[in-house]
Amino acid sequence: MTFKHKFSRAAGAAIALLATLATAHAAAGDDRSMTVFKTPYCGCCELWADAMERAGFHIKTVDLEDLSTIKKQAGVSAEMESCHTAVIDGDRKYVLEGHVPLEALEKLLTERPDIRGIAVPGMPVGSLGMGDDPAARYTVYSIGNAAQEKPSVFFEAGVD
Repeated sequence: MTFKHKFSRAAGAAIALLATLATAHAAAGDDRSMTVFKTPYCGCCELWADAMERAGFHIKTVDLEDLSTIKKQAGVSAEMESCHTAVIDGDRKYVLEGHVPLEALEKLLTERPDIRGIAVPGMPVGSLGMGDDPAARYTVYSIGNAAQEKPSVFFEAGVD
């Protein structure tokens, strides 16, 4: 694949993400529609997307070799990065970075805080898509609307 072709695919994906973030979904308020940006070879990303679909979300998957442009456009800092980035449609667009558990996602959609999204940095063992251990302990962080905002704890997985 040539550099020009790789650049075209990345630019096209960035435009798709911007369109997803900037326009209302055809069924306004449909918080069950999600676009997942992932690499074509990542099995844990596929497992996470499948779990979201089984939970009732309508999933559109976009496979890309390089997700750096997507992450930058979504406002995901290097410290919050994981292996995939998703965008929830609806009246308010939210970014989901990494292996976000269903409980944290439901909390996000119920409370509807004024944040850009939530993230599970890295790939914690036991998280959704990484073994699905309900007792696994890891932190879900909020991603603020402004680039200079520090992430804060949004949800603690594996804590009663």
